[in-house]
Amino acid sequence: MDNLPLNEYVKTKRRMLGLSREEFAQKAGVGLRFLRELEQGKETLKIDKVNQVLKLFGMQLGVVSMDRTNLLEP
Repeated sequence: MDNLPLNEYVKTKRRMLGLSREEFAQKAGVGLRFLRELEQGKETLKIDKVNQVLKLFGMQLGVVSMDRTNLLEP
């Protein structure tokens, strides 16, 4: 479960709680449109809002190291 993309993680956890998008958005304090975009994998989202959602799972976004060798090669 830890290796899921963010959108799949949120969707899976919300469903495990048995909550509709509307119910979950209300509990997280975000709009339904934001939650829908998050679960659909929109690439540009406000980090503070994402953390509001993740807070319900005891999680937050953070820095993760990655292999940069492929990024630096032409």
